[in-house]
Order: sequence, then structure tokens, then C-alpha cells
Amino acid sequence: MKLYCETCHEPSLYTVKAILILDNDGDRLFAKYYDDTYPTVKEQKAFEKNIFNKTHRTDSEIALLEGLTVVYKSSIDLYFYVIGSSYENELMLMAVLNCLFDSLSQMLRKNVEKRALLENMEGLFLAVDEIVDGGVILESDPQQVLHRVAVRGEDVPLTEQTVSQVLQSAKEQIKWSLLR
Repeated sequence: MKLYCETCHEPSLYTVKAILILDNDGDRLFAKYYDDTYPTVKEQKAFEKNIFNKTHRTDSEIALLEGLTVVYKSSIDLYFYVIGSSYENELMLMAVLNCLFDSLSQMLRKNVEKRALLENMEGLFLAVDEIVDGGVILESDPQQVLHRVAVRGEDVPLTEQTVSQVLQSAKEQIKWSLLR
């Protein structure tokens, strides 16, 4: 005989529903949603305001809100959120949050505040992409994230290189092709 449980859920790799960074007014600096729980920007912004209003005055690290598990952390004028479903493991979500925060802390040289973050948004995007992909947690070690972000950051597109950098790169490529 097989028992059916409506509240039991199959384990899934898709653990993260969203990663948010809000400023101290509750305005979005970064948001990445991995499913369609909040399909429109209007719904996302309303959810973000709600989450900020419920969490910005408390010292706790976890909240249950609108059927979702929310882990969060604040630093100076930033609020970091990692959101999962109500049945998601809080420790896994907290590992993602800590990895993101520690990675950014090292990238920004311990200066985790709004201005420094806005000046290094490319690093933030790369770090988030290394930590979570499509809601699946890929990495929870900030050192590995920093290493991968540094490697990806070295591949500067041609449009952002100076003329001398492009010429030097071309010389290197020609030299190596002649030596083969």
C-alpha cells in the first residue's frame, strides 16, 4: 500500500527561487528570479517592498513570507536576500547567502556598501552566475567563486581593450602561430 502525502515534496536541485540586493530604502539594486513565482516586474517590486518592510528592522536571519523561505543579511546600507520555497533547507539557502556576501566582501575589499557595489556590478553578476545557475546551487565556497570570477574577468572583450592591448594580443597570437 502506497501512502500519498500532499505536503511531501520530491527533492530537487532547483533550490533557489531568487537572489535580491536592496538598498536601505528598499529599492532594488540587483534581482535575479529563477522561476515564475513573480512573473512581472510589478509583482517582483511589490514582493521586494514587502520583504524589505518585514525584515529591515529585525536582527534575525530567516523569515517565512508569502509561502517562501527567506534568508537575509544586512551590511551598512545593503540588504542581501536568498529566497527558496517554504520546504527548502534553510542551511542550503544560508550557504548561498554567505558565499555571495563573502565573495562580494573580498571583491570589494571588505567595503560592502552601495557605492562600492554599484561600481563593481560586473563582479556581482559574475559571482551570482558562479554561485547559482537557473536556481541550482553550483558553488558555496567564496574562494572558488573569486577564482572563477577572476579568470572570467581576464577575458576582456575587444571593445573594452585599448589599441595597444589589442596589438599586443595580436602579436602574441601571430608569434604562437608561427612557432607551431
